[in-house]
Amino acid sequence: MAVAETETTVKAKSRRTPIVVALIVGVILLVSGLIFWRYSLQYESTDDAAVDGHLVSIESRIAGTVIAVNFEANQAVTQGQAMAEIDPSDYQVALEEAKASLAQADADIEVQHPNIPITETSSATNIATGGSQLDNASAAVAGAERDLAGTEARLREAEANNSKAQVDVVRYRALAEKDEVPREQFDSVLAQARALQAQVDSERASVEAARETVAQRRAQRAEAQSRLDQANRLAPRQVAASRAMLVSKQAAAEVARAHVDRALLDLSYTKVIAPASGIVSRRDVEVGNTVSAGQELFSLSRLDDLWVTANFKETQLRRMHPGLRVEIKADVLDATLMGHVESMPAATGAVLSLLPPENATGNYVKVVQRLPVRIRFEPNQKGLERLRPGMSVEPKVWLQ
Repeated sequence: MAVAETETTVKAKSRRTPIVVALIVGVILLVSGLIFWRYSLQYESTDDAAVDGHLVSIESRIAGTVIAVNFEANQAVTQGQAMAEIDPSDYQVALEEAKASLAQADADIEVQHPNIPITETSSATNIATGGSQLDNASAAVAGAERDLAGTEARLREAEANNSKAQVDVVRYRALAEKDEVPREQFDSVLAQARALQAQVDSERASVEAARETVAQRRAQRAEAQSRLDQANRLAPRQVAASRAMLVSKQAAAEVARAHVDRALLDLSYTKVIAPASGIVSRRDVEVGNTVSAGQELFSLSRLDDLWVTANFKETQLRRMHPGLRVEIKADVLDATLMGHVESMPAATGAVLSLLPPENATGNYVKVVQRLPVRIRFEPNQKGLERLRPGMSVEPKVWLQ
C-alpha cells in the first residue's frame, strides 16, 4: 500500500517539474525582457552612419604645362608643400613686362611733378606781365591824350593868331592901296598871315596825328586788358589741367602696380600648394599635361577634422539633443570610440537629396524619414588616425 502511494507521489512530482521549470523560465525571460526594454530606452543607435570629413579639391589657378608632380595617391601631404609645378616661363616674362610698365608710369609721374609749380609760376608771371603791360598801355593812353590836348590848344592859338593876321591883311591892303602905309609893311603883314595860316594847317595835321596816336594807344590798352583777362581765366584752368594730368599719371601707375601684383600672383600659382594637411585621395595630372585654370589636379582628404554623420529615424530624435554622450563602434577598429552629439539636423535626407520626393501627386505612402545627426569625436583617442571619410560606424547615443 505504501509502495503504491510512493509511486503516485513520484508521478505527480514528475508532472509538476516541467511546469515549474516553464514558470521559472518564463519569469526569467520576462525579467530579462523588462531589463532589456528599460535598457533599450536609454539609448538610440543606427547602422546607417559613416565617418565624414572635408574633401579638398585642389585645382590649378592658371593655365600652363605641368613640369613636376610631387605626390601620388594615398601619400600624406603637409600644408604648404608644393604638390605640382607648372612651367613659369611665360609668367616670368609677364612679370618683367609689368615691372617695366610700372617703371615707365613712375617716370611719367616724376616728369609731371615739376609741371605743376612750373605752370603755377608761368601763370603768375603771365598775369603779372599782363598787368604791367596794361599799366604801361594805360599810361601811354594818358600821355597821348595829354599830347592831343596840347596839340588842340596850339591849334586854337594858331587859329586865333591866323584870324587876326587875316584881318590885318585886309586892313593893310586897303591902307596900302591908299598909300597910307608903306608897301613893305603890307608885304610883311601878308607874309606873316601866310605863315600863321601854314602854322594852322600844321597844327591841324598834328591834332589828327595826335588823335590817331590816342586811338592806337587805346587799342593797345584794350589788347593788354584782353591778354590780362585771358591770363586770369586760363591760369586756374592750366594749373587744374596740370594737376589732373598728375592724377592721371598716378592712376596709371596704380594700374601698372596692380598688374605687377597680378603677375606675381600668377607666378606664385605655378607652384600648386597644399592648402591643408591630409592624404591624397586622387591624382588627376601627369607631367607634360597642359592644364587650364580651374582644372582639378588632386583631391585631398583632411584627417584632422573628422566627424560622424548618423542618419537616425525621426522617431529616434524625440529625446536627442546636442551634448549627449555617444559610443562609436568602427568596423575598422577593435575598439569603441567616444564622442558627443554636436548638432541636430536642419532637414531630412530626402529633402536635401538631388531629387527630393514630391508627395503632392500620386498615391502617398508615409515613410519614416531619416535625418543626419552630426557626432563629433572626442579628441586624443587612440585609433582616430586610422579613420577615413566614408568608413562605416555604429553610433550609440545615450539619452541620459
